[in-house]
Amino acid sequence: MSVVKGDGFAVGHLDDMGEGPGFRKVRRELDVTAYGVNALVLPPGIESGFHFHDEQEELYFLHSGTVEMEFGDGSTHTLRPGSLARVDAATHRKVRNVGDGDAILLVTGGKDGYVGRDGRLPEGEQRLPGPHNTGSA
Repeated sequence: MSVVKGDGFAVGHLDDMGEGPGFRKVRRELDVTAYGVNALVLPPGIESGFHFHDEQEELYFLHSGTVEMEFGDGSTHTLRPGSLARVDAATHRKVRNVGDGDAILLVTGGKDGYVGRDGRLPEGEQRLPGPHNTGSA
């Protein structure tokens, strides 16, 4: 499946956004304009090295594999599939693949705050039942 772009949407697969280890440019391939987003593919034993940002807070989501995330204060945390980590812009961080296969992380970044809950239903649609429809996102 290649990236498909329509009127107000884009759909693609990670494999169509690059190959091998390193960054997959999700933002560029899907025309995301509101925030930064990339995927990072790390082979076993590879680490990213420390980095930080001037302005951009980041959110890491581990899709597959096992990584250790190390912070500038010396703490290390193991992430398994489904784990998330939020990191302030100025906080030094690095990730290391400690598993046996490739680790795949989705990394988003942005600044200037939360927009607020602005989702609306088109006329005739009903909310799904459940606790996820109460409170704010």
